[in-house]
Amino acid sequence: MTPLASYRRLLHIAGPAYVLVAFVGRLPLAMSQLGTLLLVSTASGSYGLGGLSAGALAVANAVGAPVAGTLADRFGQRLVVLAQSLLGATGLVLLVTAVGSDAGDGTVVLAAAATGLMLPQVGPLARVRWRPLTRATGGHQRRLVDAAFSYEGAADEASFAIGPALVGLSVAAVSPSGALLLAAALLAVFGSAFALDPSARLTHAQERPTGTGRLVTPAYAVLVGAQLSIGMLFGATQTGATVLATDAGTPGVAGLVHATLGVGSAVAGLATAYVPERIGHERRALVAAWALLVLSLPLLVVGSLATATVTVLFLGVAVAPYMIAVFSLAERVVPPARVGAAMTMLASATGLGYALGSSLAGWFADASGATAAFGVTVGATVLAVVLMTSQQRRLRTATVAAEADLAQAPSEEPALLGASGPGVSSRK
Repeated sequence: MTPLASYRRLLHIAGPAYVLVAFVGRLPLAMSQLGTLLLVSTASGSYGLGGLSAGALAVANAVGAPVAGTLADRFGQRLVVLAQSLLGATGLVLLVTAVGSDAGDGTVVLAAAATGLMLPQVGPLARVRWRPLTRATGGHQRRLVDAAFSYEGAADEASFAIGPALVGLSVAAVSPSGALLLAAALLAVFGSAFALDPSARLTHAQERPTGTGRLVTPAYAVLVGAQLSIGMLFGATQTGATVLATDAGTPGVAGLVHATLGVGSAVAGLATAYVPERIGHERRALVAAWALLVLSLPLLVVGSLATATVTVLFLGVAVAPYMIAVFSLAERVVPPARVGAAMTMLASATGLGYALGSSLAGWFADASGATAAFGVTVGATVLAVVLMTSQQRRLRTATVAAEADLAQAPSEEPALLGASGPGVSSRK
């Protein structure tokens, strides 16, 4: 099956409506951090308070996501994601209300943190659905799941380019509060639709092999560290771009520079479906880690926004293949009944890495400028290379063992998909 045929088959299995809902449903999370920063900073006149509020939202989301993933594994995604979508949308509205009513700084920060705690991680949870959705495809399943993860990686990158762009357009057309209210509306509508889609029924732990073993194994810990490193890359790169843009007198351009990282990454993410199946994901992650290091080195010599933009664009080409390989490995090495927790925990590691990378880069930039900030970017890629180079055998062994266990598990195809095949109509 060719990669293009794989994408067509996935679209047929899940249905165009689901693909649209799952993509738009992840935009509010991509909009919330920048939207909070702009809203609070504009209203208070303090970038410090704005950054603290946005950081509180991001950290709270990183803490809450694995809890939500665990609950989704146990009780099903439908109830958990629906509650998150409605509560998260309400939280965004209350945050706008708190800022508009001149609430105290502590109240605003707490409102941002409470909102972040509720926001659903739609991208990681969407990944969980593809294996049960494709279970009736027999020998094609592995290829289809790989293609699905390639698409999800590209969709995530696209969302983190489109989300901030929507914030910018909303701020220009309405106000900073309008950006967060738009995010709330999208979350209430599309997040709820994602929760209620029939595919959510397939993720309930009781309808999947329960498996044995722990979630946090040495192999999975390596993957958490891998996502921490890519989060550091995101945070440091955005900080470095912000320093360059501010020095040039055009601070607003920083978001556009960072968005090019998502553009290159999204394109490369879709292309990873063309990688031969015989090349294991641990090897793909290794090659991508080295590519990240090589492509990040020019950031140490860039001196203008133009050269930084081009460099970041090419750097993005290695980002999605790296993340896709990491998420694919995680989906394979954890017990089937814990995949939701595993995916959301990786997303949390990315968020924590972002906070760490931006903090370190900001501290170095205060002392030595943009080049020092980009040095943190390069350091993050070195961490990725060390992890993937030293842990190849561990990851390969864990993958082989997990695939052997999966092959021995009894088929649950009839309970999941019925007798009519893998199309949309066959889902309960």
